[in-house]
Amino acid sequence: MMHRSSLLCVALFLSTTGNVLADLQAMRVAFVNEDPKATIELLWVNHDVEDGHPGRKVHEATIPPRGGAHHSNTFVGHEFSYELNGETHYVTPPRPTVGGDSDQVVVLAGSGEGVRVKCGISVNSQSGTDELNILVKPYWAPRGAIRFLELVRSGYYDGVAFNRAVPQFLIQFGIGASYEMRTAMRENSIYDDKNEEIRFQPGYVSFAGSGPHSRTTEIFFVQPDTPRHQQDYFGQNSWETPFAYVENVDVLSKIYSGYGDMPPWGEGPDPNRIYNIDGYSDYLPVNFPKLDYIDRCIIVDEVGLGEGYSEGEF
Repeated sequence: MMHRSSLLCVALFLSTTGNVLADLQAMRVAFVNEDPKATIELLWVNHDVEDGHPGRKVHEATIPPRGGAHHSNTFVGHEFSYELNGETHYVTPPRPTVGGDSDQVVVLAGSGEGVRVKCGISVNSQSGTDELNILVKPYWAPRGAIRFLELVRSGYYDGVAFNRAVPQFLIQFGIGASYEMRTAMRENSIYDDKNEEIRFQPGYVSFAGSGPHSRTTEIFFVQPDTPRHQQDYFGQNSWETPFAYVENVDVLSKIYSGYGDMPPWGEGPDPNRIYNIDGYSDYLPVNFPKLDYIDRCIIVDEVGLGEGYSEGEF
C-alpha cells in the first residue's frame, strides 16, 4: 500500500493470498467513490523520468459520488491521486496475486471515519421499534462495504427478517423480502476481503458465506454477549471479514432470539425455505410469528440527495 504523510486513502488487497506478480504486470482496477456529495477527479501520477515531466498528473476519470465507479486498465505500481475536502490523497492499487483475482478495488473516501447507515427495526417480537446505527468502514473490507452500500441504496434490506438470532453468537439477516430481488441476488457473489489484522468484537458486521468467494447479501452481527473465544472463531473463514460495526450495540439484545439457530443446529427458520416464493408471505409469519424485522435502511449523509428518500422521511 502507498502512504504519504497525512494521506489516509488506503487500498486493501481484494484477492486471495499468494506471491505477488512482477512489476509492470498489467491489471484492472475499479475505483469506487463512496463520498456522499463530491464528484472526484481521479489523476494518474506519471513517474516516467524519460517522459521529461516526472510527477506530472494526468486526468484519468471523473467519478460521480454515492458509489460511482471507474474501471481502469493499468499496471502494478502505478500511482493515482485525487482531492477531497481540501486534502490531496495518493493511492497505489494493491498488486494482484498469483492465482488470485486480477481485478482490484480501490475505495475513494478520503480521510473520513466511515459511512453511516441507519436502520429502523422492530424489537421485542415486534412489540416496539428502535434504530441500528451502523458505521461502515470501507477500508476494512472494500468489496464487502461496497456491496452492502449498494444493497442499502437499492432498498434491498427493507422489510428483511432477522431470521437467525442466537444469544452469545450472532444475529443474521439478508434474505430479501422481495422474491424477485432475493432470487436475482442469491448467486450474485463477490470475491473475499481477507484482512487478518481486524479481530471481531461485539457489534461487528460481516457477510456470511458458504465457501470462498460466496458472499451475496446475507449479513451477521456479533452479539453483545459473545464470549472472547467465540469472537476469535469468527474470521477463520476467508469470507468472514468485518466491514462495519454497530455503534449502539445494546440494541442487538432487543432483537428476538427465542427460536434458536437454523437447522441442523436448531429449530429456527430454514434459510432455504425463506428463499422460496412463499418465504415471506407464508413460511415466516405462520411458523415464526415472533421474528423481528428491518423496516428500512438509509445512508445518513445521502438523505435528500436523490437516492429515493428525503429529509424527515426516516
